[in-house]
Amino acid sequence: MDMIEELLRSTIVLFVIVDPVGNVPILVELTRGLPRDSRKRVFNLATLVGSSLLLLFAFAGHQILLLFGVSLYSFKVAGGILFLFLALQILIYGGEKLLVKAGDVGVFPIGFPLLVGPGAITTTMITINSSGQLVAILSVLIVMFFSWLILMGVDRLYNFLGKVGADVVARVMAVILAGIAIEYILSGVRDALTA
Repeated sequence: MDMIEELLRSTIVLFVIVDPVGNVPILVELTRGLPRDSRKRVFNLATLVGSSLLLLFAFAGHQILLLFGVSLYSFKVAGGILFLFLALQILIYGGEKLLVKAGDVGVFPIGFPLLVGPGAITTTMITINSSGQLVAILSVLIVMFFSWLILMGVDRLYNFLGKVGADVVARVMAVILAGIAIEYILSGVRDALTA
């Protein structure tokens, strides 16, 4: 029962950080004018890139940190600061400010850092530390599967929410993200002080 609770909690936190619903306006703008088949290929590639990055950190995250001599609490603080900055950017300017049109949008910016950025990687690392590798891997697979479903239905979802609705969802998710970011910073500082 504890594992199910941990899985549910870590999946919800990771889903809020990946935020595929809040990214709908950005996704629509980045793929505007692409034929349906091309858009599906872009979203498939984005999901594959994002999933691969998170699974890499789920399997070898601690080794990667050791290689660069970075502690988990430093990674928590850095990740917290980065997504606090991201949350504030979305709250103040809106998600469209993050648009960068260059190269294959499936890899950059949709796969990384839009879906999977420092925040999602930090969350996966923290989940490994607090709940174990199995919970981290399962939450990554669940979140990326639901993100892929949302990407495949992005046009319908955007039409349902409308521009205003999608902006409201993005900003509400940004407030939640800011709260999670502060928790990460405080947790990292506490860990550093006790280490």
